[in-house]
Amino acid sequence: MTDANDSSDLPSAGTSTSLDAADEMEKVSSEIYDLIGIKGKASETGPGVAECSGKDPEKFFQIFHPWSFVPESADQLDGVMERLKEKLPKHGWKVVEYGLDTSKNQNLSLTADNKEKKYSVKIAHFAKDNPPSLNLMVVSGCYQVPDGEKVERF
Repeated sequence: MTDANDSSDLPSAGTSTSLDAADEMEKVSSEIYDLIGIKGKASETGPGVAECSGKDPEKFFQIFHPWSFVPESADQLDGVMERLKEKLPKHGWKVVEYGLDTSKNQNLSLTADNKEKKYSVKIAHFAKDNPPSLNLMVVSGCYQVPDGEKVERF
C-alpha cells in the first residue's frame, strides 16, 4: 500500500461508499451554487468517480463534479468572480489561485480549497462565450471504501 501523498497531493477524505460521497459532493456543489448568488441555470451533470493516483482502485476513489452556470442575463456575471473571491473564504474555502488563465480568451479563473471538507473547486468565467458562463470543477480528496465494499463507478 502506498502513502497517501506518494504520487499526488490528494488529502484523505476518510471512509465512505462512492454513492454517499457523491451525495456529499452534490451538497458542496449546491453550497457553491448558492454563493454565486444570481439567478440562472446550472447544468444537470452529476458527480463521477475517479481513481486516486497510486492507490488500489478497488478500495480508493475520489469524486469529481463538473458543472456550468449560465445567468438569466449576461451582465449578471459582471463582478461575480470578485464576489466569489470574497465570499468563499467566509465559508471555509481558501483561495489558492486567482487570475487570468492562459487561453486566448484569458478567462478569469479561481481555485479554492476547503481543508475541512477535503474539497477543491476551480471556477472559470467564460465572459467571451455566447452566452457567458461559469464552468466549475469540484473534486474531493481521496476516500477509502468501508471494509468489505468495493468502489462503485458511475
